[in-house]
This record gives sequence, C-alpha cells and structure tokens, in this order.
Amino acid sequence: MSETGGGDELSQSLEHEPARLPRRSWQIAFLLGLGVLVNYFDRVNLSVSHESLIAAFGISNIAFGYLSSAYNWTYALCQLPVGVLLDKFGVRRVGRISTLIWSLASFCASVAPGIPSLFAARFLLGVGEAPTFPANAKAIGLWFPATKRGFATAIFDSAAKFSSVLGVPLLGIILLKIGWRWSFALTGLISLGYFLLFWKVYRDPEEDSSLSAADRLAIAAATRRSDAHNAATGEPESLSYLLGQRKVLGLAIGFGSYNYVFYLLLAWLPSYLTLALHIDAYHSFLYTSLPWLVATFGDLAVGGWLVDSLIRRGYDASRVRQAVLIGGTMFGLGILGAAHAHNATQALIWISISIGGLSAAAPVGWSVPALIASRNNVGRVGGIMNFSNQVSGIAASTITGYLFAAHQVAWVFGIAGIYLAIGIGAYIFLLGRIEPAKRERAAANAIL
Repeated sequence: MSETGGGDELSQSLEHEPARLPRRSWQIAFLLGLGVLVNYFDRVNLSVSHESLIAAFGISNIAFGYLSSAYNWTYALCQLPVGVLLDKFGVRRVGRISTLIWSLASFCASVAPGIPSLFAARFLLGVGEAPTFPANAKAIGLWFPATKRGFATAIFDSAAKFSSVLGVPLLGIILLKIGWRWSFALTGLISLGYFLLFWKVYRDPEEDSSLSAADRLAIAAATRRSDAHNAATGEPESLSYLLGQRKVLGLAIGFGSYNYVFYLLLAWLPSYLTLALHIDAYHSFLYTSLPWLVATFGDLAVGGWLVDSLIRRGYDASRVRQAVLIGGTMFGLGILGAAHAHNATQALIWISISIGGLSAAAPVGWSVPALIASRNNVGRVGGIMNFSNQVSGIAASTITGYLFAAHQVAWVFGIAGIYLAIGIGAYIFLLGRIEPAKRERAAANAIL
C-alpha cells in the first residue's frame, strides 16, 4: 500500500467518526485499566515476598526463579486457546470466568502450607489471568476506532506499570507489618471486588443497554470504517496459518523482547536492589516505585496521547506507530547501563530510561492485533503475541534466578539487551508497516 493510500483511508475514516466518543467508551477503558491494576497486584506480590518466602520455606534464588515463572507457564499455555475462546464466546463471558479464577488463586496462595501448594496457586493464577490482555485488546477494538485506540490501550497497559508504583510499597508495608500471607489475602479480596464490578458493568457495544441507539451505531460505524478489513463476516483463520504470517511473527518476537525486560524487573527489581546493591528491604520497596512511575508516564503520554494526537493531525498512522514501537524499544537498551551500576541512583536512572521507553512502545504493540488482523482473528493474533510474551516471562524469571545464584549480575541485563536487539530487528524486517496483512497479500498478488 502506498503512503498516499494510507493517508486517504485515514481521512475517509475520520470523516465518519463521531465528533467524540460516548462517555461509556471511556468508562469501559477505565474499567479494563482497573482490572489490570488489580491483577498486577497479584503478580508483584510474589516479588515483594521474596525474602519472607526464603525465611518461611528455605528456598534458594533458583527455586524462587522457578516459582516466579510458574504463573507464566499456565498463562502461556492458555494463550492460544484463550484467543479462540475470545473470538467464539466474547469478552464478557470469558472475562467473568477469568476474574473469578484469579481471585480464588490469591486466596489459595495466602493459605498455602508449603512450596508445592504455592506453586499450585501460582499455576491457577496464570490460568485466571491469561485472558486479560488479549480480551482487553479485543474490547478496545470493539469500543474505539483505530485513531483513538492508542490512549485507550495506554489506560489499561499503564495500569500494569502503575500497579508496581502502588502495589510494591503498599504490599511491602503490609508484609513487613503483619506478614506475607495477609498481603496475598488482601489481593484476593481486591480481586473479588473487581470480579463483581466487571460482572455488573462490562458489555460489548452491541449488547450494552446504557448506550443509545445512535451511540451504538456511531461506534460500530467508526470502528468498521477505520478498520475496513475488520468486516464482521470475515472468516476466522487457523492458528497454523496465522503463525506463518510474517507480520504476526514480527509482532510476537518484538513484543516478546519487551516482555522479557518487563518480567525481569517485575519479578526481580526489589531483589536486585537488595542482593546486588545491598539496600534494605523497606527502601528497596520504595525505590522500586520510581522506574515504574516513569514507565506509567511514558505509557500514557507517549504511547497513548502522543500517538493518537499525531495520527489525528494527519501524520501517516503506520509511520507514527512504527516510530514509537521501534524507538521505544531502542530506549529499552538502556537496561545495559544497569549492568555496571555501582549505586542505586545509577541503576534506577538506567532502568527508568529502559522501562520508560519500552512502556511508551507497549500500547502501540497491544493495538497492533486489531490493526493487522480481521475482526474474527484479533483474539487469535493477540493470543499468539501473548504466548510469546509469557515464554519470554518464563525465561526472564528462571534465567535471572540462575544468574543471581552464580553472582553474574551483569549478564542479567546483558541477555535482556541482546533479546531487545533481536526484537528491534523483528519489528523492522518482519512486522514492517502496521496495516492489514490481507492488503499486503492483495498488493503482492496485484504486482504478480
């Protein structure tokens, strides 16, 4: 597709978009963001509890690495079937079941009598939270036109970062005051509250009785015109077919590199500050918040607001998204600076640069499935991408455990940098322009 063609299509889609979206669209976006905030409390709880679990069960750093990755194993295994389930049963049904399961998992962790039962609770958590991001990406595709998805996606994606800003200090204080079991029980209660809220509030636009008929038609028209390839009658593709598509592979590899760094920091940042830089537990919890605060800002301001603003002003949508996706991942290479940091200030500056850039790229990455796949395949493509993410999360947690046990802190960040370089190449040479793969095939056939 030519540059001019992309711009003409964007102009046509803008002409048919409503002057402003119904308030309900933004309510849904914030509901999804709250859900991510809550389920990341569940995820960071384990990293906060590292020292307490060592004291309670006598586990090593290697064992803790495997325990940290337990969640990702079931999360990864569920991604491909979750994509199919989302496309078949929808966000509402799958979301209700998943939120209930992850609530139960947190309660199970709080009463775990030993490491095997704690592993089982983390496995269950992975099952429950597996649909979250693919479902959110699909929901945003239903509620928002393409030119407004960046900020809507950033709302729920930034919540994953902001959860550490709030959750690590809060859960850390609870842990220090009354014990790690109570911190897990608290996240279980919060999760159960969100399950009830999601049950009551979430609907797809076509079944939401709070929308007027005019608003429902406006949303449907805007999303379908801005994604002309997303016709409701489009046939679902097989997973094997999608896995063979260059754009899907590029997205999966590139976003997997982001998730490696994300889970490295999510699972190990407090421990890194304590073990490598000899900072006490209380201050490690507080310092952990700083890079995640930068990440939250980058996610919302750059990946969300700036991307949408530039696209609405008429800049080529694919080039804007590519620039932020690739440029943000390049900033992620700042993680290499932490490899030789000698104090907390140096480490936190480099880590903030890295996760800030990667977080700016993240909303673009999460919006891509709805931009390159037909409506009936968005869940599948999101599942493939998130499967790659979780394999990367498993690798980050377990490899880091071995490296800390071997006192190879520099390689903790060196491996992350190598993976990011591979991810940048995948974005450039495989994903390419962020546009429907079907059009790319059609253009190629026309040339032949």
